Amino acid sequence: MKTCANSSRRSFLKQSSLASAALLMPIPNFIKKKNYKMGLQLFTIRDAMAIDPVATLKQVTKLGYEDGELYGFNEKEGAYYGLKAKEFKKVLDDINFSISSGHYNFSDFFKKPEEELLSYVDKCIEGSHAIGAKYITWPWLAPEYRNLDNFKLLSGKLNKIGERVTNAGLHFAYHNHGFEFEEENGQVGYDIILRETDPELVKLQIDLYWVKHSSTKSPEEWIAQNPSRYVMWHIKDMDKVTRDYSELGNGSIDYQKMLQGLNKESLDYYYIEQGGNFAENSMQSISDSATYFKKHLQHLI
Repeated sequence: MKTCANSSRRSFLKQSSLASAALLMPIPNFIKKKNYKMGLQLFTIRDAMAIDPVATLKQVTKLGYEDGELYGFNEKEGAYYGLKAKEFKKVLDDINFSISSGHYNFSDFFKKPEEELLSYVDKCIEGSHAIGAKYITWPWLAPEYRNLDNFKLLSGKLNKIGERVTNAGLHFAYHNHGFEFEEENGQVGYDIILRETDPELVKLQIDLYWVKHSSTKSPEEWIAQNPSRYVMWHIKDMDKVTRDYSELGNGSIDYQKMLQGLNKESLDYYYIEQGGNFAENSMQSISDSATYFKKHLQHLI
């Protein structure tokens, strides 16, 4: 009986120790993994959105897209795609589709007085709140402004906008193209933006295509250097011959390899995008890309 009791005690202590150790172990990645919505940058289907935005978005949801990033805000009317912000939000709710970010036309205000820029920012904030979008994104800098001095000027503007957006309870991000990686006097504009913007106020939306197209560093390297800043991704493929845009799976970018290696700790949203060069038309391209993405890539994010 004594031997039996000692054995039971040893078994209990062993099990208790194992249970305690399990509590101290890090949570496996599969438990911590976020459930991301499959997103689409609506610029891809700008032609269809211009004709009938409601019918187009309904078709988008049928293809499996659940979230989007918009463009084309009319600040004078407070409207998106010809619909007042509140009316547009009702459309989104009716079809169970969300908008998490918007690309806004800040570049037009680059050389205008600061009060005009900030007035535009306030209208963007109002619109974003109305449609339930979390991010406001600076997407573009006109070609005539692309030099080192203006990248420094841009960084200051990004900080001011970021502060205003953050104080309004939203988030602000900068989206890259390829021109930020063009070298001038041994420097590239993207380094200036990273160095001179406040990481708490200005997050980053990395366009994976443009980094592969124009940067000497890989997307993995850029994100690894500042993992807490990269909150959104643009995913689009590159034509194997022309290096133009392509449907996912038809191009040269090995996304199955890349997506496994990218740091995702701060990722909130991603958007499939194709700016042009459609094999057939924009709606067929987002259908083909969605099919490929769901089969080969979605599980990697």
